[in-house]
Amino acid sequence: MNCRVVYFTKTGHSKKIAGAIAGELQLQADDLKSKPVLKDVDLLFVVGGIYAGGNDPEMIRCIETIDSSMVKKVALVTSCASGKMKQVKVRKALEKNDIEVLPDEFVCRGSFLLLGLGHPNQADLDNAVAYARTVIENNK
Repeated sequence: MNCRVVYFTKTGHSKKIAGAIAGELQLQADDLKSKPVLKDVDLLFVVGGIYAGGNDPEMIRCIETIDSSMVKKVALVTSCASGKMKQVKVRKALEKNDIEVLPDEFVCRGSFLLLGLGHPNQADLDNAVAYARTVIENNK
């Protein structure tokens, strides 16, 4: 199975989470801002953060360039200070481009100012890696 890991970050949290997942899968984590070439990807992990209640508009623009000829399935991994919000706009953009987005989204606690200070921590990273392993096992 051809897997890839991409991320979009403003704070470094999503890069940290993507790096942990990529390290476990022995892959490279690519920054969406660098416009990585995606071709024949069976499963793409998209790691992104929630800023002021939603995804960064630049991330959405990057996601809108991905279509079903490039990627078959996507697993969303989200960094959010509340630990509760999901990447709704990313999901909609991918589904609009006929890409299957797995229903379960991993939400990792991030931090903003004093809210969630110290997150993502090692336990958060370990949980993100465990999620990635489970996704791969369930999608072989």
